[in-house]
Amino acid sequence: MHRIGVLTSGGDAPGMNAAIRAVVRKGIFQGNEILGVKRGFAGLIEGDVESLSLGSVADVIQRGGTILLTARSKEFTTPDGRAQAFASARRAGIDGLVVIGGDGSFRG
Repeated sequence: MHRIGVLTSGGDAPGMNAAIRAVVRKGIFQGNEILGVKRGFAGLIEGDVESLSLGSVADVIQRGGTILLTARSKEFTTPDGRAQAFASARRAGIDGLVVIGGDGSFRG
């Protein structure tokens, strides 16, 4: 079993909750634990994670925004910020990370 983190980053966009739901459902069905990271990369730096279950994503598709909240993080764009995020992910036991967002999220 792996621990997979999922976060949303940047501005809210249609489909973010559906994407979160898909990650949670597929991950759990494959025997993994899914951790939601609150407030994007800022939450990753601070270790703001919670376990996600099938029940926690049961009725999210019709909701606007993102159930994980989102934020941009200037701190994550620095080497120290990325090191803090990595250390926080390790402390949470996260083996892999799914980032949901646009091109800014891809860059961090």
